Amino acid sequence: MRPVFEWKLRSRSLQLGERTLVMGVVNVTPDSFSDGGEFLEPQRAVSHALDLLGDGADILDIGGESTRPGSRPTVSADDEKRRVLPVIEDILRQAPRAVISVDTYKAATAEAALAAGVEIVNDVSGLTWDENMRPLLARERCGCVLMHTRGRPDEWRSLPQLSPEEVAPLVLHDLRRISECATTAGIAHERIVLDPGFGFGKRMDENFPLLARLGELHQLGFPLLTGTSRKSFVGQAAGADSRLTGTLTTVTASVLQGAHIVRVHDVKPAVETVKVADAILRAQQLAGKSKGTAIRVKVGG
Repeated sequence: MRPVFEWKLRSRSLQLGERTLVMGVVNVTPDSFSDGGEFLEPQRAVSHALDLLGDGADILDIGGESTRPGSRPTVSADDEKRRVLPVIEDILRQAPRAVISVDTYKAATAEAALAAGVEIVNDVSGLTWDENMRPLLARERCGCVLMHTRGRPDEWRSLPQLSPEEVAPLVLHDLRRISECATTAGIAHERIVLDPGFGFGKRMDENFPLLARLGELHQLGFPLLTGTSRKSFVGQAAGADSRLTGTLTTVTASVLQGAHIVRVHDVKPAVETVKVADAILRAQQLAGKSKGTAIRVKVGG
């Protein structure tokens, strides 16, 4: 059963749980693992973002720094702001009602983006890489996505391997700690969405047991976002040329495990996929409600 939430953003709310929302990715970077450099030029990024809205994206996630495996933090807050702010401002000029998230772990970038009109801060570090992020989010009263990660991108390849039984309990434990730190800092419960961080400090096959047990994270009492799009573990399982097919499979699995939001690069096929997955989920929920009802069938004469 997928719980229903009202996600409080900066100037509005989003209903979560009645249907799966689709967050479209706009990377304004030269080196993202999937589309690095493709939308670094602001006009191309804005055009791409507007296309994603036309394809049915509910939220746009704008990022200015790659966190691909092996990368080091080389982008300053000033450079990150120079990349994302013109894109955010132009999108909102052309689509004033667009719901925009800024993908950053830097408080200075988040503050500037909020001033430019974003509704959500998507922090891949779960508030752990910049001590100024917690008080900022508490003060600004915006929506936030807090993600689980093990270490930093340049450390991921050297981290101890996790057994299939370890992954989900570790993420559950750490996300509980992250959410408790956030609410203690004054970030309201209804403003928080949690992300288990597929691929972030999890090696290839470590991601599948996490996806299989995603539903266990509902015990934390927060909406869930998943970001499996074009990830290496998907390509390894499906084949390098089949990342879209593999992504849509993981999107379906995420929805059936109760994800409220899916973050994807390919919005149109994801929107079509979640419509079908939502229909299956509703059928599961109806079956769960009627479970235990006796149906008597007369056999023979």
